[in-house]
Amino acid sequence: MVERTDALARTIGDRYRVTGELGRGGMGIVWRAWDQVIGREVAIKQLHVPDGVPPAERAVFEERVLREARTAGRLSDPGVVTVHDVLSEGGGTFIVMELVQAGTLSELVARCGPMPPERVADLARRLLSALEAAHAAGIVHRDVKPSNIMIADGVVKLADFGIAQTVDDPRLTSSGSIVGSPSFMAPERIQGADATPAGDLWSLGATLFFAAEGWLPFERRTTAATLHAVLNETPALTRTQGPLGSLIMGLLIADPRARFTPAQARALLAGDQVGTRVQAAPTAPLPAGRRTPWRAAAVAAVVLLVAGLLIGRFALVPGPPEAELPTLTYGPDGDLTTFEASKIESCGTGVPAAGASVPEEQVGSCSEPHDFEVYTDGSPFGSSASSDTAYPGAEQLARFGEALCGAYFASAEVELPGKDAALRYGALVPTEQAWELKRRTAADDDSDTDGGAQTVLCYLRSTDGTKLTRSLAN
Repeated sequence: MVERTDALARTIGDRYRVTGELGRGGMGIVWRAWDQVIGREVAIKQLHVPDGVPPAERAVFEERVLREARTAGRLSDPGVVTVHDVLSEGGGTFIVMELVQAGTLSELVARCGPMPPERVADLARRLLSALEAAHAAGIVHRDVKPSNIMIADGVVKLADFGIAQTVDDPRLTSSGSIVGSPSFMAPERIQGADATPAGDLWSLGATLFFAAEGWLPFERRTTAATLHAVLNETPALTRTQGPLGSLIMGLLIADPRARFTPAQARALLAGDQVGTRVQAAPTAPLPAGRRTPWRAAAVAAVVLLVAGLLIGRFALVPGPPEAELPTLTYGPDGDLTTFEASKIESCGTGVPAAGASVPEEQVGSCSEPHDFEVYTDGSPFGSSASSDTAYPGAEQLARFGEALCGAYFASAEVELPGKDAALRYGALVPTEQAWELKRRTAADDDSDTDGGAQTVLCYLRSTDGTKLTRSLAN
């Protein structure tokens, strides 16, 4: 942060002697000051209400800022920039905060490039803890972004809790204008919804994407183009894989009802492989009749998605991605009655479609010409769940499959330039009959008699129907 020392010396609140200017932006000026009572340096943010706000609404804004800043002052998380004092003077509102001698995440990435995965994972843990503390106190940050994150010598601090974006609430401004950083603003906020904790988590996802990849996923040349990107585009991770990649993409799910919750995010961050580039290890062949899992990393993401799924959180908006195919069911009374998951390896022949017959023969290698590839799979209840779990319902399975397949297709797990145009992907979910058959036949200890299925599969194929000649899944 560049410090300006040409500011005229003055005292705020008969206590804080201004010694310089640290920076300024659309929401105000940040001063460096000396607390003459306690004898310490502090940072003071002098808030600026945007021009055009009527006097009555300006008063409401200032009152709300004071209330939220006082609440923020009670937060004790080490990842929160502490608020020491709040005061009004001479028609201005001042927030007195701890002075953090550190650069911002924006400056760090600009100087050093993308952060190593393990550092991004640590950053995610610290920021998630700070947000959880704020949300528990009833504070929504509204402006989580790299320039509000201070990093130095193992210290991570998130600044501006409950301050930066209060004015964009349409109840406070006649215009309902949005003030802040569009490229880090959750889609639902752009569509006019109130700021919520889920919106902070989306902004956290965009911030972690920037830290891991080194570029702004939704930043475009104009504000209009940026807003369009937030609402309609899904960025692709190119450097980040495994649980960390799943975490980022789960936080960037467009619908706040389907977005990862803090508990789901923490479950991913608790894994042994988080922060590493996961590569599949060779596995020994399984006995006949047992299907080899395509991607072990899928299980971690699956476990995290289920909590939201079973209460109907996966009604995504504004609509399915262009590359997404309709979800199909397989098993008795399904769209694919002849399809058996246990008889198909990663790549197969025939094109999954309602009423189509997908041959059972296997393709020995994805390097041979094939029509489709299963690039990930998972159980909505996790790999350790019992097969005796009750059928969750067709709609819930479909929503789960669409979220899982979409997140993995958009990530670096599927590698092909221009894949959104060249490929199509879809989810295959078991019918109720297939699910119940699995429950009945898995009750004994004889795996050779197992039948049915409880696995959701994600497959891809070429858009124009040409055969694939190699595996596209990492």
